[in-house]
Amino acid sequence: MGAPILSDLGTEILIPVCAVVGIAFSLFQWFLVSKVTLSADKSSGAADDKNGYAAESLIEEEEGINDHNVVQKCAEIQNAISEGATSFLFTEYQYVGVFMVAFAILIFLFLGSVEGFSTKNQPCTYDSTKTCKPALATAVFSTVSFLLGAVTSVVSGFLGMKIATYANARTTLEARKGVGKAFIVAFRSGAVMGFLLAANGLLVLYITILLFKLYYGDDWEGLFEAITGYGLGGSSMALFGRVAGGIYTKAADVGADLVGKVERNIPEDDPRNPAVIADNVGDNVGDIAGMGSDLFGSYAESSCAALVVASISSFGVNHEFTAMLYPLLVSSVGILVCLLTTLFATDFFEVKAVKEIEPALKQQLVISTALMTVGIAVVTWIALPSIFTIFNFGAQKEVKSWQLFLCVGVGLWAGLIIGFVTEYYTSNAYSPVQDVADSCRTGAATNVIFGLALGYKSVIIPIFAIAVSIFVSFSFAAMYGIAVAALGMLSTIATGLAIDAYGPISDNAGGIAEMAGMSHRIRERTDALDAAGNTTAAIGKGFAIGSAALVSLALFGAFVSRAAISTVDVLTPKVFIGLLVGAMLPYWFSAMTMKSVGSAALKMVEEVRRQFNTIPGLMEGTAKPDYATCVKISTDASIKEMIAPGALVMLTPLIVGILFGVETLSGVLAGSLVSGVQIAISASNTGGAWDNAKKYIEAGVSEHARTLGPKGSDAHKAAVIGDTVGDPLKDTSGPSLNILIKLMAVESLVFAPFFATHGGLLFKLF
Repeated sequence: MGAPILSDLGTEILIPVCAVVGIAFSLFQWFLVSKVTLSADKSSGAADDKNGYAAESLIEEEEGINDHNVVQKCAEIQNAISEGATSFLFTEYQYVGVFMVAFAILIFLFLGSVEGFSTKNQPCTYDSTKTCKPALATAVFSTVSFLLGAVTSVVSGFLGMKIATYANARTTLEARKGVGKAFIVAFRSGAVMGFLLAANGLLVLYITILLFKLYYGDDWEGLFEAITGYGLGGSSMALFGRVAGGIYTKAADVGADLVGKVERNIPEDDPRNPAVIADNVGDNVGDIAGMGSDLFGSYAESSCAALVVASISSFGVNHEFTAMLYPLLVSSVGILVCLLTTLFATDFFEVKAVKEIEPALKQQLVISTALMTVGIAVVTWIALPSIFTIFNFGAQKEVKSWQLFLCVGVGLWAGLIIGFVTEYYTSNAYSPVQDVADSCRTGAATNVIFGLALGYKSVIIPIFAIAVSIFVSFSFAAMYGIAVAALGMLSTIATGLAIDAYGPISDNAGGIAEMAGMSHRIRERTDALDAAGNTTAAIGKGFAIGSAALVSLALFGAFVSRAAISTVDVLTPKVFIGLLVGAMLPYWFSAMTMKSVGSAALKMVEEVRRQFNTIPGLMEGTAKPDYATCVKISTDASIKEMIAPGALVMLTPLIVGILFGVETLSGVLAGSLVSGVQIAISASNTGGAWDNAKKYIEAGVSEHARTLGPKGSDAHKAAVIGDTVGDPLKDTSGPSLNILIKLMAVESLVFAPFFATHGGLLFKLF
């Protein structure tokens, strides 16, 4: 076997040190962003051209505009967006807090009842010759870890939103000195969120394991089973955050676009549009807070899945602490790799022109993947014995350390492939999006047809990449291999989140430039940042969906093992009906979220029309719109409409497991995974393509684009309609689906002991 090079003490030091370094780096990036002042006072700050945070250069002469007024307006708009986002999240968290407490009680009652709330030690699940802690302990500690995961997820989303609303106006002001300065501020702000989330998630999970270990001692099987609640807590909060945030942002966006652009022919983010503040608030609560919680959930679940399988493999049986925490060591090295990668975008190379923005962001993905490959090799070499065994559906499979390296590596590189395929299908630099834009010549109908076709086609290569990852990783290391492949895909989560959060920050910056009345030249720069951000946001969603597929499969494997199912036979009626119902669930869920956006957008359109028709001087710019009413419409609609989709996802495993049993539930999980991944990729890429087709026409950077434009042309109006149809697909339904497949799998795993003992009531009656 051979002992690992890294000692247990080394592991105990390395993991928290990497997490603390990540937190410190994020705070340093925040400090650099804060150097860009929102005050027009020339005496504050010192000139520093490299980092672009000199106050003096913030108040350079702007064409025909008083600089003091511009800075003051930017600060006012930023405050309005920040207050709106904070108010919405606090309202959302009040409702989610009630659910969190209620579900925690449910976990305790269900898991505690497995052994009749007995406090006596029980025979272990996988080795009946040994005794493990009572089921009541699993109930208590699963409940605690669920609450910890939920709180960490909420905090991750909230911190991401705060830095985004802190940085948007600063990005706008920096755009006056050049696109490079604005890029650095937006990217650094995204890095704050990325590193805070990755480091916090790792640190809280590590501390939780150490604290639980004080009680469980040598019972690692029970310890890591209780830890799965951490992933459930993270994902359940992410679901509500994604759905509510998605409904909020798209209700405002659709309302603003349909009335403002199509009917009134005014620019996007025009201050005369009553829905414009709600639209900008929505970018932060949906794309920032929602995405943060989503990827935190993926990270927590993939770690939990790997730890559960490892605990019943040779790592857990032989109590090899360093090898046991291999998934956390991979994530720790990922933070250091992402830190180095970030410096390439902000310090080693400088973006000087619009055409350099997208390559700079793509380089982040390539550099982080290349460096992480080396990092994984080093971690595997020092943390794992040369040969070990992995639990594989009731048997132990012998695995070599280099095989596990390949499992993590294949997940990592599959993520990069999915990212580049997503970019190809959603960036307006390539023919697919240009073809969609060209189809706008003949109206909105052909635009919609081309966009749908593009989305369906974009599923092919990512699915093959995921399939190859599953085959390779399962062949080498069974379900543990799939879990660490998912971790490999998420090992560069800090960089992925940085480039993902960059998009909404740039979008907000453009909105603030328009509302503050800044020149067309500045708006062109922020539009260029935003167009690149749309593509990176689509890449981020691709990563999230790909990792969700691997994570949910790993959780599915852990569930099947924990529920003592020997085989999942699709030819048995119990399993097949589960497959059918599971495959239907993503469609049901998408229908609910799409209709929610439609209903909320309907109210928003009516309100925006009412204000344009009844407020004298609004179109002329002599009267102010009532922004607050539009914000209230989005808030009320999103809070109300998030409950039904959330209940569908959370209650389905409970109802199926209790009434129909674990075999039918295994079919539901498999069916939802297979159909959910396809719909999620298609929806996200279709929406992203329509959005960038519209921006392609608006920017007019090529001869072809200029023949379709300018803004307000028939082709542009058709593109706006396509973008509007795609908004709920790419920002509400699509991204939420990956949470659906993960969340049902991890919930089933957490409740597996209860389902195995008391489930299948209907079949027991007959």
